[in-house]
Amino acid sequence: MKTLLIASAAAATLAAPAFAGSLTPAAPEPVVPAPAPAPMPVASYDWTGFYGGAQFGWGTATADDGVTEEDGDGILGGVHAGYDWDLGNYVLGVGLDYDAADIAFDNNAGSIDSVARARLRAGYDAGSWLIYGVGGAAHADADIGGTDYSDMGWFAGGGVEYRVNENVSVAGEALYHGFDDFDDTGVDASATTLQGRVTYRF
Repeated sequence: MKTLLIASAAAATLAAPAFAGSLTPAAPEPVVPAPAPAPMPVASYDWTGFYGGAQFGWGTATADDGVTEEDGDGILGGVHAGYDWDLGNYVLGVGLDYDAADIAFDNNAGSIDSVARARLRAGYDAGSWLIYGVGGAAHADADIGGTDYSDMGWFAGGGVEYRVNENVSVAGEALYHGFDDFDDTGVDASATTLQGRVTYRF
């Protein structure tokens, strides 16, 4: 009997660690984080080179002879060409624009019939985008009181250009034009234009 009790106690002692060990949960496997997705490549273009294209938009104008002031609005559109230099983060350029216009003043006071510009521009190169300011000389042909006049003035403004691909870009541009004492008539004229531009780069 004593031998049986000793054997039972020994068996229980040997089984206890194994039984207790079975209650201990297995250590969790370490969680390996998923690799971060690779960043999308940012398109970068070289803006250096010649370009040419077309533009179309809307303009408003004011003519003031010191006594009365006439306002007008209408469409304008034409062609442009130029050359840009890409300097890394910045782009400098020169260009020429010509717009045929139909900006008619109220009360049949006249109209602006065309605008030509010689431009300088400087912009920030943001990959596919070019954010720029522009300014220079402007020449306008106008009808005032049934007589044709033309004069030199100035313009300034800005725009945003987007490269669709290596050769094609599109832009939106707003410009203000000023003409003091237009062709010695005593009329001060101004015009604001908003145009979309499509450009092919060579």
